[in-house]
Amino acid sequence: MNIPENLRYTKEHEWAAKEGSLVTIGITDYAQQSLGDVVYVEMPETGAEISSGESFGAVESVKAASDIFSPVSGEVADINRELDEHPEYINRSPYEKGWIVRVKPSDPGELDALMNHESYRAFVLKESEKY
Repeated sequence: MNIPENLRYTKEHEWAAKEGSLVTIGITDYAQQSLGDVVYVEMPETGAEISSGESFGAVESVKAASDIFSPVSGEVADINRELDEHPEYINRSPYEKGWIVRVKPSDPGELDALMNHESYRAFVLKESEKY
């Protein structure tokens, strides 16, 4: 399981990366493996306001649909339009080509409250023991 050291993570299995004044958000490698083959991604419109901990879209796979929860609050600055034609990027490249949205955060400090890679790894190991 791939858990990059430079990202922050949520208990709902989203990742967040600070890139200049924006935060890029996607779902983790663990999440995409759990979902199976992704066939559709529902994303908000550019300019939409999203809130930390709230659903802003969904990922549909051959197995199930799952809400995507925002790790930060702010305005959606960009969406990954390539996912309209290539939702499989989430499976193939969840941290690069499979990013979902970029947000201009209203409180950049929210990132600090998220798990680092070590905490997320421990969280995932504990979660997987439940099954």
